[in-house]
Amino acid sequence: MLTNDSNDTLLQAVKLASDKWQSAFNRGDYAECSEQYENNAEMNVEPFGQYIGKEAIKVFWKKLVEDGFSDVEYLKPDIKVIDETSAMLTSGWKMNKAAGTISKELWVLQKDGSAKLRVDNFEVNS
Repeated sequence: MLTNDSNDTLLQAVKLASDKWQSAFNRGDYAECSEQYENNAEMNVEPFGQYIGKEAIKVFWKKLVEDGFSDVEYLKPDIKVIDETSAMLTSGWKMNKAAGTISKELWVLQKDGSAKLRVDNFEVNS
């Protein structure tokens, strides 16, 4: 059963993990970005394709960093708790060379209390 305490714990873990991902990306640390995903995570990027697993996701972020993308900022993020261990984030986003929409970041609470991305669906509009 979802209590106020478990709801707050989950929200805090998701916010911390999301901030950690954004900070790592903005430092150009693609390896740390990929560490915010579960080992078998799924990332769907319109129009670029699907990436399954932490290693494939790491390659995607490495290429973006190498191509000079940085300064990601989430625009009006919204986090909805799904159950005791998962929450979904949606948001607009922008960075120095692109912008778009996050339709689904599924964050899942891990045994150590941290949250990791299981599903990351986003779209690049420009």
